[in-house]
Amino acid sequence: MGAKATETRARDLRNAMAGGLLQNPDGLETRLREVPLEPGCYLMRDRDSHVLYIGKAKKLRSRLRSYFRGHELLSPRIQLMVRQIHDIDFIVTDSEVEALVLESNLIKEHQPYYNILLKDDSSYPYLCITWSEDYPRIFIARRRRRRSPQDRFYGPYVDVNLLRTTLALVKRAFPLRQRPQPLYRDRTCLNFDIGRCPGVCQQRISSEDYHATLRKVAMVFQGRNEELRTLLREQMIRDAERLDFEKAARIRDQLQGLDQLTAYQKMSLPDDRLSRDAIAMAANDQLACVQLFQVRAGKLVGRLGFHLDPQAAAPGHLLQRVLEEHYNYVEPSEIPQEICVQHPLPEADVLAAWLSRKRRRKVRILTPRRLRKAELVGLVERNAGFALQRAQRSSQEQQLALEDLAQLLNLDHPPRRIEGYDISHIQGSDAVASQVVLIQGMAARQHYRRYKLKSSSIAPGHSDDFMAMAEVMRRRFRRWSQAKAAGEDMGRHRRHGSHPLDAIGRSDWPDLVMIDGGKGQLSAVMGALHQLGLAEDLDVCALAKRQEQVFLPNSREPLESEADQLGILLLRRLRDEAHRFAVTYHRQQRRDRMKRSRLSEVPGLGPKRSRELLSYFRSLDAVQSASAEQIARVEGIGPGVARQVWEFFHPQG
Repeated sequence: MGAKATETRARDLRNAMAGGLLQNPDGLETRLREVPLEPGCYLMRDRDSHVLYIGKAKKLRSRLRSYFRGHELLSPRIQLMVRQIHDIDFIVTDSEVEALVLESNLIKEHQPYYNILLKDDSSYPYLCITWSEDYPRIFIARRRRRRSPQDRFYGPYVDVNLLRTTLALVKRAFPLRQRPQPLYRDRTCLNFDIGRCPGVCQQRISSEDYHATLRKVAMVFQGRNEELRTLLREQMIRDAERLDFEKAARIRDQLQGLDQLTAYQKMSLPDDRLSRDAIAMAANDQLACVQLFQVRAGKLVGRLGFHLDPQAAAPGHLLQRVLEEHYNYVEPSEIPQEICVQHPLPEADVLAAWLSRKRRRKVRILTPRRLRKAELVGLVERNAGFALQRAQRSSQEQQLALEDLAQLLNLDHPPRRIEGYDISHIQGSDAVASQVVLIQGMAARQHYRRYKLKSSSIAPGHSDDFMAMAEVMRRRFRRWSQAKAAGEDMGRHRRHGSHPLDAIGRSDWPDLVMIDGGKGQLSAVMGALHQLGLAEDLDVCALAKRQEQVFLPNSREPLESEADQLGILLLRRLRDEAHRFAVTYHRQQRRDRMKRSRLSEVPGLGPKRSRELLSYFRSLDAVQSASAEQIARVEGIGPGVARQVWEFFHPQG
């Protein structure tokens, strides 16, 4: 998670503690009387005037009053939001349709935290195209993070393998940027020679022409394959008539790639006259899985998936909100002529009018009960049911593992946040440490941290894993030690797992700390925690590698456990992830050091200039192959130093 998102979450928690309109009934009633009974949009703000939530309503005053009456009946997420409200703004519109359009624009502008109804589930990936860049990148992303308003996310796609296959075929059919960074500074790579890349790194293609290519690629992920095929076929005929046979042949190859792509589409449906979306859901008490099938020209071209809180609203309201948020971020050409829904929508006419205005053609919303359209909705519902079963099984397995771990370690409740630590080095050189985090048994990569070890007792030729682990603990929990010394109630953090309004990730206090190692590493860690005054507040265990034994503080013997029990398997998964993360960082540090060590031998070239050279040329090989004039172009490198660098790599015989 980025620094901005962390600050937002911390601010939300402070606001929740400080109270707002909910704790000021007179001020609340005065503010609500000022709100008219007319359609429009409302903006809920916290004490720093940041927008918490943006909504629309047919009658603004009635809708706003519903948040504060029967507050205890709201979902935990909305309860937390309401407690932070310090002010309410509103904008009156002439109709509900105008309110829906205005809400869409305001959400795009302000990006309120609590408008994220759809859970950002890492099991369903998105496809991102960075339209804000001169030469856009196209890649698969697991999370739809806030980027430039021009960048676009397509998805989330349920079928990950089909998405990867589609992207691979697209990159073979269209010449696209293949690397996030150029391989060479002053020349193109093999991808340009074989026609896979248009030479973006050396600007062999203009930004406008590359954007035009990406617009064709985007049509594939918008389900507009037939439209793209017609466009390419017309272009091929025009090129052939102009006797530009080479360009016509390239377009022919692209058409063949599209034919191969169409072959991967899994099913055909009757009635190819209309473009149609079908949406349905399956839910239990904890989770609602929604699936949306995109049918174009009688073929299923996309299957999108969403996870929601089933307690947030009735099924029809949930489906309507999913459709509003989904179509809010798509281009008008992606909106179908017809949308088939499982449950009647409460504001179907308003949504249809908004989509028709956005698409500039009529859009119909149906709740079919028979014949082919009802069968299509039933097919979507069955797939949503299978997704719910899979998510439920995964959730149950994680919960069983957490409960087994709590019983094994004699914890008061199943641990919500578990942190794992590992050390990586070679004979003390490039020593680093890793911190990985599981929340509710799932990897929370936004909370991972890496440490460069600074202890003077750890140096090349001399390693001390005990001292290294103690250093990491001191650095990790130093601010918590300061908070406790300032009067912080640490028992409150130990009890937070049972609090209904505790949001995942709002506190980085762990329920359990796992050390990769045996009794020696565990003793070093506990010594550091005693120095910090936190030894009694943290639950700590160690997992030894050889026999997968679990050790607890002040215990000479390992716990009795089975190698295949769920709690042990969870700890092993955490240990392996910590090891992977540490080793990856260690290799990166070692690779960078090896590059720097070669340059450090150049007379007159210090560490700062070495970094400038590597930053400019990207690799040591590129520095070696550069001329003295090219080296002199680097900021801070004069002609004299450039000549010394060149002569160092090209000694005269």
